[in-house]
Amino acid sequence: MGRGLLEVHLVDAKGLAGTDFLGKIDPYVIVQYRSQERKSTTARDAGRNPSWNEVLKFQISSTAANVQHKLLLRIMDHDNFSRDDFLGQATINITDVISVGMEKGRSELNAAKYRVVTADNSYHGEIKVAITFTAAAKVEEDGGQVGGWMHSYRD
Repeated sequence: MGRGLLEVHLVDAKGLAGTDFLGKIDPYVIVQYRSQERKSTTARDAGRNPSWNEVLKFQISSTAANVQHKLLLRIMDHDNFSRDDFLGQATINITDVISVGMEKGRSELNAAKYRVVTADNSYHGEIKVAITFTAAAKVEEDGGQVGGWMHSYRD
């Protein structure tokens, strides 16, 4: 398929189901693309409608042509004195964004809302995300760099 830079713009979320009795939830998002994971900042005391307005970047390097490319977004609630709570997740198929980006040099998926669900597929809110893929040749042409595997570890 190709190489390039995938940028995931976490905009906000609405209607997240919280689990904290004593206060507002402190949501953050773990975005996973294959073996790469990135973690957003924690929206302190944001409650059920947090806003991040944050971009997480992933290096794409794939030679397989018929592979499905998916992003997994796990929404978590930061807790100080216990394990963080899982609030839900969303899955986004980005195969078309990558293939169009490889063909045209760049491809964008405008900010859109995705359902946040739990393991039993019950609705737990929505998250708004925009996605941009820039092919490696275009990144280098614009003066940027597509890094090596050193960027693929968990932050």
